Amino acid sequence: MRLVVTEPVERTEGPYRRRWWALLVLCLSLLIIVMANTALTVAAPDMTRDLGLSSADLQWVIDGYTVPYAALMLLLGAIGDKYSRRGALILGLVVFGGGAVAGYLADSSTAVIAARAVMGVGAALIMPATLSLLAATFPRAERAKAITLWTATAGLAIAAGPLVAGALLENHGWSSTFLINVPVAALAVVGTLVLVPPSRAAHHDRIDYVGGLLSVAWIGALVYMIIEGPHFGWNGKAIGAAAVAGVGLVAFVLWELRHPRPVLDVRRFTGRRFAGSNLAVALFFLAVFGAFYYLTQHLQFVLGYDALDTGLRMLPLAGAVFVGSALTGYLTPRVGMKWTVSAGMVGGTAALALLTRVDAGSSYGDFVPPLVVLGLAIGLALSPCTDAIMGSFPESELGVGGAVNDTSLELGGSLGIAILGSLLGTSYSDHLADATQGGKLPASALSTAQDSVGAGYAVAQGIGDKARQAAEQAAQAGDPQQAAQLKAQADQLAQGARQMADAVGSSFSDAVAHTSLVGAVVLGAGTVIVALLLPRKERVRAEEPVEAREPELSGAL
Repeated sequence: MRLVVTEPVERTEGPYRRRWWALLVLCLSLLIIVMANTALTVAAPDMTRDLGLSSADLQWVIDGYTVPYAALMLLLGAIGDKYSRRGALILGLVVFGGGAVAGYLADSSTAVIAARAVMGVGAALIMPATLSLLAATFPRAERAKAITLWTATAGLAIAAGPLVAGALLENHGWSSTFLINVPVAALAVVGTLVLVPPSRAAHHDRIDYVGGLLSVAWIGALVYMIIEGPHFGWNGKAIGAAAVAGVGLVAFVLWELRHPRPVLDVRRFTGRRFAGSNLAVALFFLAVFGAFYYLTQHLQFVLGYDALDTGLRMLPLAGAVFVGSALTGYLTPRVGMKWTVSAGMVGGTAALALLTRVDAGSSYGDFVPPLVVLGLAIGLALSPCTDAIMGSFPESELGVGGAVNDTSLELGGSLGIAILGSLLGTSYSDHLADATQGGKLPASALSTAQDSVGAGYAVAQGIGDKARQAAEQAAQAGDPQQAAQLKAQADQLAQGARQMADAVGSSFSDAVAHTSLVGAVVLGAGTVIVALLLPRKERVRAEEPVEAREPELSGAL
């Protein structure tokens, strides 16, 4: 047996024998690109302190990954279909690993943002390649089960990112959260060569590069607008990006409608099953990423857990994803995707509704039921949607199909962090202003505290530090009258620090409850729309038997 698999999967007689081992490699590749985002939420405070990042710098450290990731997937998915899906995966892993090394060595905000952007390019190659290789390797009868495991891996990565980052930060700096990706990417490259068979479309015409570049322009501009506008104000950059996104989208649709071999046949969106599945993925990840954004902050800042403890307390979400995935594998063939997807979205709405009960007295136990319900909902809803999206594309466009699914996911996640994150910040700022009204806090300190919950606690800590300094001076003072004055000042400052910390915690808790209500309303309304779009009876396209497929021409990696 050859160490490196060289026979294209399309030429094998019957299903590829080591397909479940290949799925393990594909899931490992997916794991690291999802964890690259969720791990950063835990490493961000240490990175901010070490590099002196501003709030704008930190936002672009996070989103510098998202823009190229979302913008490039469609074009790179089509290129992978034509030339080599496995080649796209390996190249993506190499680029991703190279970006991770650059991030480890970075010593400035600019260097970290650039490294994250390189990792985003790698992720844009990896993500659609994993789905297209999965669909090409598994026969139709097993594909839904394989996609269920793929989706469960994505859910696991959401929770595992903070856990891994927290464990690393116990004894290492924030740069270790970059470096850990390198051996994993190297292992995935070796596993891909040994276990994943080559694949590319047997028949693929010349790539529609104009349509591909238009997709890069409008998706990239849209994601940039989503990030820039809510966080930094609707300035000229955000408005210009909105204009580019609008014009680019119209140009893309018109070009694709007229092109004989479009990179994406936009007429697919007129199909209820396809449109409903993409909408469900986008809305669901709007809720999931938005909720994850403020849940990790609440656990770290308000409840006071360190990075590792925060990761451990997100594990109920990961466990529930696997249970939900098992349920959808059992239920979907029996009741249809309409009901499992709708049930999952109802569950997601319920999880957000439970979070509206968060207040200043909430403990970790109050977060467990929403985490479990949200995990079950992810498992129920996403696998059938991904299966439906991939099933809408012929064998020659599996990479494009994976890119469409993943773009919907990424756009939804970006919207969730931007919209719910912006709403969270505004609500927190307003609640804090009300809570400190009439106090003696200087305007500059209040403005700083309103910037974020972390900044609010930093202001409270600063007041506490002054209280301790005054207490030390009182203890050292020789004059009893001066000592009494200093002690009174220390007591007043200590009380002010406690009141400020309480105001920050209660304001953020109120903001979480308010933001969750808006998220629940949005997801609930989306649930109704998706339920109306998805057909009650599904027509499953017959899959051509593996042995009946025409062999690939040549040249697959």
